[in-house]
Amino acid sequence: MGIPDDIEQFEKSLKELTIKYEQYFLGLEKREPTRLREEVERLARKHTTASISNTMLQFRYNSLKSRLSSYRQYWNRTNRLIEEGTYSRDRFKMEIHGRKPSPVADAPAAPPEDDIFRQYLEACKTCNLPIDGITRESVAASLDKFRSGLSDRYKTDRIEFRVQIEGGKPRIKARPK
Repeated sequence: MGIPDDIEQFEKSLKELTIKYEQYFLGLEKREPTRLREEVERLARKHTTASISNTMLQFRYNSLKSRLSSYRQYWNRTNRLIEEGTYSRDRFKMEIHGRKPSPVADAPAAPPEDDIFRQYLEACKTCNLPIDGITRESVAASLDKFRSGLSDRYKTDRIEFRVQIEGGKPRIKARPK
């Protein structure tokens, strides 16, 4: 293989590695793609000492090496956050899977406002935010405000609410059904 083929392989492997890491961070892959990462780093080191006379190839090679370096910092930081338990996507997912079904299956369903209120409180606790000033009434008022604005805009009364953590803060998201 020549230098152009090696650079092409390096680029393809780096794209595949970024996809594998995103799948790992989302929980779709169970293990970190260390073998593929080692292969990509080997490809990055292959022509470090060689002099590449074609400036276009030299530029692509250096660009790929710097992209790998920035991805490496991102992956290491995200892995550290996962190990510490402060990675937001990971923590929110653990909260979802950590919920247990209610012991009484025949009990009437709670109103959606109560579910959203409980989810919002759990999300605030997850993010280590104070929950002292949060009341059912304030959450219900916010939901009514969202509901009226969206029902006017989308001409429907069927609005679905969910709680998401964005940027380390819980947010209530609303959308028409």
